[in-house]
Amino acid sequence: MPKMKPTHWIVLFLFVTSFSYSQDKKAKELLDEVTAKVKSYDNIVIDFKYTLQNTKENINQESKGSVTLKGNLYYLNFMGVTKIFDGKKTYTIVPEDEEITISKVDEKDENAITPSKMLTFFNSGYKYYMDIVQDVKGRKIQYIKLVPISSKDERKEILLGIDIQTKHIYNLIEIGKKGTKTTLVVNSFKTNQPISKNQFIFDQSKYKNYYINRID
Repeated sequence: MPKMKPTHWIVLFLFVTSFSYSQDKKAKELLDEVTAKVKSYDNIVIDFKYTLQNTKENINQESKGSVTLKGNLYYLNFMGVTKIFDGKKTYTIVPEDEEITISKVDEKDENAITPSKMLTFFNSGYKYYMDIVQDVKGRKIQYIKLVPISSKDERKEILLGIDIQTKHIYNLIEIGKKGTKTTLVVNSFKTNQPISKNQFIFDQSKYKNYYINRID
């Protein structure tokens, strides 16, 4: 087999480098569009389906949830638990145990995963690449592969599906290094909804018999 000349190696290297940069640039541009779209809304109301799978451990769980977002404020219902963030504290309400945990949250902490970041979490801590395009019920979904920069991250990669037309997130597929796969599919994405002015205010009078656990 004939050896490739040095000039050919240089041409090949430049081609691959240029192609990779082009792909990353396109991915970044699309993610920036998604972020701008999210920030343009006064509020967002999402209904979603969450699936957790691990074939080796024979785990297959599925549940539904909903979240209302307004800036960094959120009201989340998921797996029988309600979480409210009023801008300063998080209130985790567990009706089954009649218990409420009140804790402070540092929203500036980049490692803190909160519902308010679920639509913009990808802006730091990841390398990103354009992936496949799928047709889902007539909608063109462009996937972007996100690879965590930190080697300590338990996630191998994340596939973020974006509706090309609306620039809304359609789904998120998270693949762990130990074979766990979690999928979040957005069933309903509504914006600028008429929500109560008290939507993100915790009213303790509604939970008179609950045990209050305060974490400073």
